[in-house]
Amino acid sequence: MASTTFSGPVTSTNGFINGSGSLVTVDADVTLTSANHAGRTMLLDVASGATVTLPAATGTGNIYKFFVKTTVTSNDYIIQVASSDDTMAGVAIVANDGGNTASIFETVAASDTITLDGSTTGGILGGQIELQDVYSGKFSVVIRQAATGTEATPFSAAV
Repeated sequence: MASTTFSGPVTSTNGFINGSGSLVTVDADVTLTSANHAGRTMLLDVASGATVTLPAATGTGNIYKFFVKTTVTSNDYIIQVASSDDTMAGVAIVANDGGNTASIFETVAASDTITLDGSTTGGILGGQIELQDVYSGKFSVVIRQAATGTEATPFSAAV
């Protein structure tokens, strides 16, 4: 897909990336690229988990969305930055089991990895993750998901 640069308002008469072309199935480990994945929704669709590596954060404004299509039952869904030069800043809003309550987990300065284990840190059908490349070395992150057991932060410094 070619890229085009505009310097004013843009009107699309046929939409932007949408429909079946906007969904990308993740059923194995993958390294994302802005050309193939930015502006699309990645469907996490493998019960045995997968590792997704983001492109380097350079301030492009690119958005990478994820939807948990299949609850992970072994291993983990892992979303991580490309190198130790990048980190994430944001929150995870987690619906707790057993009632109408939620936990909110914040990133810390060194957060660079999201781990969803199918239980305490999420990875359950319906979970949503959105990351945006906001400036060099930084992704903004918001996670909306459910978890079970003793809910725990999905964020860590592992890269």
